[in-house]
This record gives sequence, C-alpha cells and structure tokens, in this order.
Amino acid sequence: MIGRKKEQEDFQRFVESKRSEFAIVFGRRRVGKTFLVREYFNNRFAFYHTGMANTEMHLQLRNFNSSLHKYGKMPYPEVSTWFESFEQLIHLLANVKQKGKKIVFIDEMPWMDTPRSGFIQALEFFWNSWASAQKDILLIVCGSATSWMTNKLLRNHAGLHNRVTQQIYLKPFTLAECEEYFQANSIALNRHQIVENYMIFGGIPYYLSLMQKRLSMAQNIDNLCFAEKGKLTNEFGNLYASLFRNHERHVKIVGVLSKKAKGLTRDEIIKNAKLPDGGGLTQTLEELELCGFIRCYRAFGKKERQSLFQLCDFFTLFYFNFMKNNSLNDEHYWTNFIENARHRAWSGYAFEQVCLAHLPQIRQKLGVSGVLTSTASWSSRNAQIDLLIDRNDKVINLCEMKFAKAPFVIDKKYDENLRNKRAAFTQETRTSKSVHLTLITTYGVSHNAYWGDIQSEVTMDDLFEK
Repeated sequence: MIGRKKEQEDFQRFVESKRSEFAIVFGRRRVGKTFLVREYFNNRFAFYHTGMANTEMHLQLRNFNSSLHKYGKMPYPEVSTWFESFEQLIHLLANVKQKGKKIVFIDEMPWMDTPRSGFIQALEFFWNSWASAQKDILLIVCGSATSWMTNKLLRNHAGLHNRVTQQIYLKPFTLAECEEYFQANSIALNRHQIVENYMIFGGIPYYLSLMQKRLSMAQNIDNLCFAEKGKLTNEFGNLYASLFRNHERHVKIVGVLSKKAKGLTRDEIIKNAKLPDGGGLTQTLEELELCGFIRCYRAFGKKERQSLFQLCDFFTLFYFNFMKNNSLNDEHYWTNFIENARHRAWSGYAFEQVCLAHLPQIRQKLGVSGVLTSTASWSSRNAQIDLLIDRNDKVINLCEMKFAKAPFVIDKKYDENLRNKRAAFTQETRTSKSVHLTLITTYGVSHNAYWGDIQSEVTMDDLFEK
C-alpha cells in the first residue's frame, strides 16, 4: 500500500481499543477510501455491505438482505423497513464466533439514506441499543458524499449526537506519494511530469491507476481525457451527479470559479452564476467545500463577509479549461497542444494550487515547521499576492509561485514588480514584521543581477519531501 501510514496506525488503534468504535472514513470521490479499508483488513469482515447509487428503498433493502445472507451463511427473510434489517444484522453479529473486534464495514452509506426511508433512525437504533453496549464491534462507515457524512453523522443533533468515536479524512496523495506510486508501477515520469500530472489529477489514486506505462505522459492524458471512449471523458458529469442532489447548482458555482483564479465572494458568485441568494446557496457552498472542490479563505486584513471562495479541485479546473471546450474533438489534443496564453494561465494557477496543497513541505524548507504560522492571500488596487505565510517569529513570507521548464529568470521588469508588491503590502497593511520575498519555482531561480532581493527559495524537489 502506498502511503496512508497514519491511517493504518489509526485502524490498528481502533482494533486494539477496549470498547466498541464507530469510525467514519470520508473524503473526495476516487480518493481510495474503499481500497484502504479493504486492503488494511484484508477483506476479513464480520459484515460488509455497499449501498447502491440512485436506487429506491426497497432495492436498497434487498441488496442489504443479500449481504446478510452472504455473511450470515443463512437466508434471512426479506423485510420492508431498515429497523428490521438492522435487527437481522444484530442477530448475525451476535452469532459470530471469533476473537477480537468484529469489523462491520458499510460502504457508500449516503446512498442508502433514501428520502423518507427512516435509515438514520434505524442506524441510531443499531448503535445506541446494541453495538455501543458491546466491547468488540468496530463499525466503519464510508462515503464520498462528505457533506452527508458530516451533517448526518458528525453534526447529528438527534440520536447519533456525539456517537461517532473516530474519524479519518482521507486526503489525496502528496507529490512524494505520487512519485512512489509511479515507481512501484514502473511508470517512468520525471518530477516535472509528476507535477504536471498533479496539476491535472490532483493526486487522486483512482486517476493515477488509469495511467499506462507504455504511454507517454501526454499520450496518457489524451487516452483518458480526450479519446472518444476515454475513461475520464465523462468523469466530470458523473462526479458531481453522484455526490450531490440537484448538482446543477454545484456545477454552476465551480464553473464561474474556474474563470477567476483568486476566487469570488459570495455576492460575486450569485451575480456570475445567476443564482438566488438564501440558505440553499449556503448549503451548496458548504457541500462543495466539505467535499474538497472549493476552499473558503479570508484575505489578509479582510473581514469575514469579504471571504473568497476558490476552486481547488484540479480535475475540475482542467475540465473547464480544456475538456469542456474541446470543440475540435481532437483525440490527440494534449499531445499536439501548442503552449498559448490559456495554457500559461492554467498552468500558473494549477501550480499555485499544487503549492497550497504542500504547505507543510514549504514550511519545512523555510525552516519554520515548529513556528506557529498562518497562510493567506492579499490584494489591493496596486498589487496581488497569492500566498502569504504569516509567522509568529515576526516575519511574513511574500510568496511568488512560478511554473517553468528551466530556472526562473528575474528580469528588470519583474524585479521592479516584486519591489512594488512588497512596498505596497508593507505600506497598506502597516505591518511591523519583516517581509521576506520568497520564490517557489520548479527549477529554482537564476542567480543573476536581479536575484539579490530574494530572501528564500523553494523548488519543485522541496515539494516532494515527505
């Protein structure tokens, strides 16, 4: 198994616990939640069930009954309510003869909670009336609909309030884990190509698993994203439809955010996406944020109502920039792609998001891993800074992020631009801290006559540190 060391340690701790545990594993679709649970426990479950997408209650119950039959090794009569189904599960588990924890894994649970099904109440009944009173049950619940997992389980104010005892939020792979994955699968990519791959797929294990070692990086992108029957040509629509009810609103929001690198305020989203204001919008934004598609951040020195929402899902950004508007239907689009202004704009923004996804590595390179820090952006009429690292040791790193194919060269014009940014930030924020210019680049900075004002550098290799 690549990476996931902390998660494996967590599972071991759950197994060794002296009480029953209710654990949830959640994260973006395709991030490898099911694979992690199956691999770690080697499919040795007392009971394992997977919910079905877009399926009515009676079919969900029939599917659950099939799982009961499989693991109970005896037929269970079909029932019409979830309460009865969970009573049957209790009967099954009570008759399991084994030492140690009985692992109960219910995957894609959000799909099982169909309208007016009483599913949540039946789950409450199962845990509160029986499982929590045992000492040998490890209930693991998994789902890609992170908003459902959060609102129905973690934030439940009824019978499941504070009942979840453990949680694992599974993140995408880091650059280092992607490199380890490619090496383990004999896929020959250099680090620049791995960064570009991350800018497209964002370290999502499922997407990486589709890469073929016989093809080049560009050929793989064409094969997956632009070929007529490419495995990811319809991924965007399926991704949002599988996660959100009324997903059209979610798609409108990420669509307008894809056009604005620094992000949009709530009011700007309403205007650009032509959506009504109200509680429904708040819920939609929260769902997108919980599922890892957007991030909400407050710019340096700004008030909460001026918070910005920014698209941070790599595949969504790639889709809107290239796949959605591939009007020529060119199956070799990426291989034949000639760098232009649109590609440069995308690569600049996508590389910034790669950097934001690797802030621990950046702090490590700057030598401030043990220093309390916060990150923000800042903009005014005179300048825009996409990443500030505000440090408790009275220093602020003003970070510029540049994706290049060679060492980045600072010329006279760019040197003047950097000086003006620093001056504008220092003057307008009235900060008393020292402001250090920091460049984060792929191959470092050329040490020419204009390099001297750069206090620190972070390179692509630094982002691969574990």
